[in-house]
Amino acid sequence: MKPDSPSGSPAPAPLVSLSDVRMQFGAVRALDGVSLTISPGECVGLIGHNGAGKSTAVNVINGGLTPTGGTVGYRLADGSSASGAAGARAAGIRSVFQELSLCPNLTVAENLRIPQHDLKGWGWRRRATRRIAQALDQIFPGHRIEPGMVVGDLTLAERQMVEIATGFAEASAPAKLVILDEPTSSLDASIARQLLDHVRGFCARGGAVIFISHMLGEVFEVATRIDVMKDGRIIDSRPTSGFTQQGLIDAMGHVASQEAVTAVRENAEERIGEEVLATSEGLSARSGEIVGLAGLAGHGQAEALSRFFMSRSGTMRQASRPEVVFVAGDRGRDGVMPLWSILKNLTLTHLPSLTQKSLVDSIAEKTLGADWKARIGIRTGDMNNPILSLSGGNQQKVLFARALASTAPIVVMDDPMRGVDVGTKREAYEMIRREAASGRTFLWYSTETEEVCQCDRVFVYRNGEISAELTGDQINEENILAASFEMQEHAA
Repeated sequence: MKPDSPSGSPAPAPLVSLSDVRMQFGAVRALDGVSLTISPGECVGLIGHNGAGKSTAVNVINGGLTPTGGTVGYRLADGSSASGAAGARAAGIRSVFQELSLCPNLTVAENLRIPQHDLKGWGWRRRATRRIAQALDQIFPGHRIEPGMVVGDLTLAERQMVEIATGFAEASAPAKLVILDEPTSSLDASIARQLLDHVRGFCARGGAVIFISHMLGEVFEVATRIDVMKDGRIIDSRPTSGFTQQGLIDAMGHVASQEAVTAVRENAEERIGEEVLATSEGLSARSGEIVGLAGLAGHGQAEALSRFFMSRSGTMRQASRPEVVFVAGDRGRDGVMPLWSILKNLTLTHLPSLTQKSLVDSIAEKTLGADWKARIGIRTGDMNNPILSLSGGNQQKVLFARALASTAPIVVMDDPMRGVDVGTKREAYEMIRREAASGRTFLWYSTETEEVCQCDRVFVYRNGEISAELTGDQINEENILAASFEMQEHAA
């Protein structure tokens, strides 16, 4: 039964309705009787640990997957009902995925033509340019993205902004329900704020949003209702005001000990040793130290990590005895081998130690994979499954395990927790602290201020240069933001 609206009139009919939906992939039951409705004006926070079924659920909602059981129905603009992928498109269902789907060799405007089939014939480029420019201006005022830019030349944050703008852009069938899967995972705080403001405005005008994020503060800020998923089922659903953050974590189920929340900076003086790296631009680190790179996204942090990593890798000697190992944030471009299995992706950097007489020791390889599957909680029934069979967060776990299982004394991390659930983050923080205690050094770039504040020392970047070096109690959100804008103010 639909509740009445605050004015006393009946609530609008749902845009999409799922009834007892089930989805089976071989022996894996991804959805197990999911029922939900989404109505105009709602922003539904869909929450759950990696592998809970969120990605499968939204792919059923947008028509990308046909369920093996149950029904999915859509309401069209004329009040009639529809089903299937064509029905989803006609109903204005749009998706913005965590794994960016833009074609890097096309321009921003040309990418809009892929989902918008009405962009054809004479003048389609002009219409595409106007639509994407208007959407970018509405959502991200002050952006520096031109419709004629080639996507491959954009930063990860800019590509995510284009993907989001594409989801909301004007089309022959206007957007009614936009699914946002980890939409702020590559955005800095100021750009994320612009998106959250737009989501609230879009829903206030009668649109609807499914908001999937592991940043619980954002969910509480924009969601009108929160649905909690676990093991392919919705185990709790209520208005956002009915949850607290701790209550929401409890509803999802704990996967890590409370001790993992402890700050990484604990006992820093005891574990930090001699300097092990120093670059010409001023970046430095000591053994056992966790060094954070902060600042607005796209201001040189990732490039600094890349330059250092390339300077310490690439030779035959460095391949057999690595000096540094890398954890990619943009896993689609820099991390996973999409045609390989989970196991092969995890053990990739360990092949020299697993090889005897030019042959890979398959038993040792399987043992290594099983060990890290258990330690970091990779959700799969078979490590020989394709890497793309995993959710985005579980793919990131594989990359994290690949790095930590190596013998490299320095770990370079480019926003490694992007799209990883809160429980896995806690486990990762605990592993980082444990590895640092044994003398390992970490260079950690993150778009999440909370993560940067757990480092021993932080270098803040602005316009490709280090604008501040913070230590100890200096490391806080206020100082990081001040340093992020400092150089811009001086230049004004």
